Amino acid sequence: QVQLVESGGGLVQAGGSLRLSCAASGRTFSTYYMGWFRQAPGKEREFVASIKWTNGHTYYADSVKGRFTISRDNAKNTVYLQMNSLKPEDTAVYYCAAAARSSIFSYQPSGYDYWGQGTQVTVSS
Repeated sequence: QVQLVESGGGLVQAGGSLRLSCAASGRTFSTYYMGWFRQAPGKEREFVASIKWTNGHTYYADSVKGRFTISRDNAKNTVYLQMNSLKPEDTAVYYCAAAARSSIFSYQPSGYDYWGQGTQVTVSS
């Protein structure tokens, strides 16, 4: 089992920045990827970014490329999502996720096995 706890959400004006953190505990050595997803009201959960735990290779959704940066601190078992140039359409609940069953990267929520409780990000115009 892997437990994930997110922090860092909040309210920010358009053009502003936020940094989300996700602290992992438990069987973290079994994790292949750590990722961030988001879900806006009435919409499906969508992929935002992911990082391979071993080599740090990163993946991004086209909608956030160039604005968001995912990073990790292996010593702290923590993943970060730096969000810059935020837009109102970035408003959503952001979830941290961990993939432990497969070493094959996935953009789909079904490819991740453990989830945090979510943190709200609201971007005002």
